[in-house]
Amino acid sequence: MPRPFIALLGRRDEPTDAVEEYCRYLGEALQAHDFQLQIRRVPWEIHGWPASRDALRLQAAGWLGTWVLVQYTALAWSARGFPQRVLRVLHILKKAGARVGVVFHDVEPFHGSRFVDRLRRSAQLRTMRRILYHAHLAVFPVPLEKITWLPNPPANAHFIPVGANLPISVSSVDDRSTNDIPAVGVFSITGGEAGAHETKLIVAAVRHAAQKLGKLRLSVFGRNSELYEAALRCGLQDSPVELSVEGVVAPEQVVQRLGACDVFLFVRGEISSRRGSAIAGVACGLPVIAFPGSETGQPITDAGVILVPHDDPEKLNGALVHILADPAYRADLAARSRAVYQSNLSWPSIAARFAALLCP
Repeated sequence: MPRPFIALLGRRDEPTDAVEEYCRYLGEALQAHDFQLQIRRVPWEIHGWPASRDALRLQAAGWLGTWVLVQYTALAWSARGFPQRVLRVLHILKKAGARVGVVFHDVEPFHGSRFVDRLRRSAQLRTMRRILYHAHLAVFPVPLEKITWLPNPPANAHFIPVGANLPISVSSVDDRSTNDIPAVGVFSITGGEAGAHETKLIVAAVRHAAQKLGKLRLSVFGRNSELYEAALRCGLQDSPVELSVEGVVAPEQVVQRLGACDVFLFVRGEISSRRGSAIAGVACGLPVIAFPGSETGQPITDAGVILVPHDDPEKLNGALVHILADPAYRADLAARSRAVYQSNLSWPSIAARFAALLCP
């Protein structure tokens, strides 16, 4: 009989909830290890905290001895990023006799220099440390040595990277046909000023490559992409670039779009093993161009990922030209991405690591 386990989430993210998708893919993969996932929420943003805690107590009464994996992001448990109330959630679970695990999708506190930012950062650090102290199991999606507030990781802390929230099959990464027109893929853009900066980087890199190599295709899709369509079209005007811009598309379409590309351009901040949108490129067997950061480490660095400095656009431009112009180099990077995906970032490999921790 399958062993039940609970994934407990806070506030739903919109328009897509990557954490819920993560839980669903993990649950499907864990079925092979005789686990059965149930996704539950603490809908405090709808019913308020008192009523939500009461409802959780009623549910938790039936979770004696059951693993409950609380999914932590600061904004899932607080509208303004002050997540201390999640500690009451852990208290209710432990009092009911559940086995409490926490998956830290946020591994560092928020940045910012304002007074309120410093208060928020302090609150998040205190909360994360207390969560780690009270949980039976803590899973971090980046290597533990990369976490600044965790110099001496306790025995209950473990590193398991996230997977791509995509229906990846062997054929989707192995049967790639050669494109007549070299194609660059961009999956999602950050909102606000950061997104405007990312758009400028994308335009500059693709324009440069088109000047060197001739006609190119740029496929931009995913979250916030449509918000920057005008800027993309304006920036690529009079260049030999065939541009396609879409918003949020179904997971199957993400695989199709990336499968039709030759290289994946990831400029949404620093790449790491907790960035599902970056791992999508690796999962689809693509060379990836990205920025390094404090969380960047294995297995990402073992994949076909070319790291370029944030402050050197010329190296970003040059990396794109090199990959598109050299088929053998591109094929080698793609093979490295496929290998790392299968061994470390596929859902079966991730589920096997979870199962080893969840089994008594």
